[in-house]
Amino acid sequence: MSRQTSCGLLASFANAALGVFGTGLCGLGIAAPPSPLADAAEHRDRAKVEQLLRGGSPVDAPQVDRTTALHWAAYHDDAEIAAALVKAGANVNALNRYGMPPLALACSNGGAAVAKLLIEAGADANTRLNGGETMLMLASRSGNVDLAKMLLSRGANPNARERAGQSALMWAAAEGHTALIRALLDAGAECNAKSESGFTPFLFAVRQGHLEAARTFLAAGADVNAMLTRGGRGANRTTPLMLAVQNGHFELAIALIDSGADPNDLRTGFTPLHMLPGVRKPDSSDGSDGAAPQGAGHLSSLDFVREIVKRGANVNLRLPKGTPKMPATSSTVGTEGATPMLFAADRSDVPLMRLLLELGADPLIPNFNNTAPLMAAAGLGTKEAMEEAGEESEAVEAVNLLLDRGADINGVDNNGDTAMHGAAENMYPRVVNLLAQRGADPAVWSKPNKQGRTPLFLAEGYVGSELRPDPPTIAAITKLMVAAGLSTDGPRPEIIDPNERPAAKASATPK
Repeated sequence: MSRQTSCGLLASFANAALGVFGTGLCGLGIAAPPSPLADAAEHRDRAKVEQLLRGGSPVDAPQVDRTTALHWAAYHDDAEIAAALVKAGANVNALNRYGMPPLALACSNGGAAVAKLLIEAGADANTRLNGGETMLMLASRSGNVDLAKMLLSRGANPNARERAGQSALMWAAAEGHTALIRALLDAGAECNAKSESGFTPFLFAVRQGHLEAARTFLAAGADVNAMLTRGGRGANRTTPLMLAVQNGHFELAIALIDSGADPNDLRTGFTPLHMLPGVRKPDSSDGSDGAAPQGAGHLSSLDFVREIVKRGANVNLRLPKGTPKMPATSSTVGTEGATPMLFAADRSDVPLMRLLLELGADPLIPNFNNTAPLMAAAGLGTKEAMEEAGEESEAVEAVNLLLDRGADINGVDNNGDTAMHGAAENMYPRVVNLLAQRGADPAVWSKPNKQGRTPLFLAEGYVGSELRPDPPTIAAITKLMVAAGLSTDGPRPEIIDPNERPAAKASATPK
C-alpha cells in the first residue's frame, strides 16, 4: 500500500523544486548564457554575490531555466543574500520555467523572514503556481504559523483550491501542523470542505495518523462517522475509523472510537477486527511486499484488539450476505458469514488467533459456505500459493492450535473441500502430514470437490490456468493414499482459469 504524505498535492511541485533546485539546473544539456550571480547564490557564496553586485552584474540574469539569484536565496532561506539582491533591484515576482516565483520557494521551506522581505518589496502574496497552488498552501505545508498569518493578513484566501480541489487546511492537516490548523480555522477555513477525491481536512489528518490534528478537527465539528466514497457506484467506501486501521494508526483509531465511532461499523463491508488480519499480514501480491504499514502512535495492533474489544467490538461477528471480497488479498475464502477468527486463520496469524481466543472468539464458526477456520489455516482458498501471507511453519502452528480447540479435522464445506484440499492447494506438505497424523480420514479427504479436484489433483497443479505441480506435496499425498489402499490413477480435471467468464456473460455485463 503506497501512502501520500502531503495530501497527494505537492508531489509534482516538490519533485520539480527538489529535482531542479537540488541539481544545479544545468544538467539539462542546454547551453545557457553566463549567470555568475545566480551561480554564486546557488552555492551560497555571499562574498562572491556582494562582489558581483558591486561590479554591476545583472541582478536578474537567469540560469538556463530562468532561475535567478533571488530564487536561490529564497530556496536556501538566506535572508542576507536575499536582502542584498532586493536592495540591488531584483525582480521579486520573476518566474522560472516552472512558474515559481521566489516567494513560492520561501513559503515552501517556511522562510518567514525571506517571505516578509519579498512581500514588503512587492511580491504578490496571492500568486498561484501552474497547478493552482497558493502561497498559503505552501506555507501551510511548511508549518510556519507566523508565515501563514502574514499571508492571511495580506489577503490570502484560506479557502482557495488547487486543481485537485485541495485547500491550505488540507495541506496543513496532511502534515499534522496543529497550531497552523487552528490559525486557518480561526481565519475562516472550511473545516468540512471536500477535495475532488472526497477527502476532508479531517480525513487527511486521519490517513496520516496525526492524532492531535484529528482531535482539533473533531472539536471544530468534523463528523467522526462520515463516509468517504471514492469512485462510481459506491466503490472504495471507507470511514475515518477504517482509514486509521488500514494505515496502522491504532492509537488514533481508539481515539476515534472514544469520540463516537462504532467499533462494529459494517458500512464498508468489514469491521476493524475483520480488516486487521490483512493489515497485520498483507499479501505480497497487493504491492506491499508483505510489509505491514508503519503506523503512528504507541499502540500495537494486538493492544488495539484488546482496547477495541473493551469498547464493544464483537469478536464473533459474522459478516452478512452480500459482503464483497476482502480487498487487497489473493485469498478466495468466502467473506459472507466470516468471523475475524476465520480471517486470522486464513493469514496463519497465530498471535492474533490466540488473542481472539483469549477474548472469547469461537474457533469453530465457519462462513456461510461452511469453510471453517481450520480449512483456511490449512491453506484453503489459496489463489497464488507463493504470494499469500504466512509461512508453512505458521500454518502448522495454526492448524495445531485449532485442532487442540476442537476443530473438525474431517469437516467438508459446501464446495466439497476439506482441510487436506487446502494443504494441497497451498503446497504445504508438512500440513498434509500433520493432518494425517492427527486423524484426517482418507475416505473423506480423497474425494473430489465440486470442481472435480482431489487433494492429489490440486498438488499436481490443477488449480488455475497454468499447471503448477509441487513434487513434495504430491509425494506426501501419494504416500498417504497408497497406505490407505486408494488409487492414484484416473483422469485429471481440465485446467480452467477461475477468473474466466463465458463470452455471453462477459458481453452482457455492464462496465
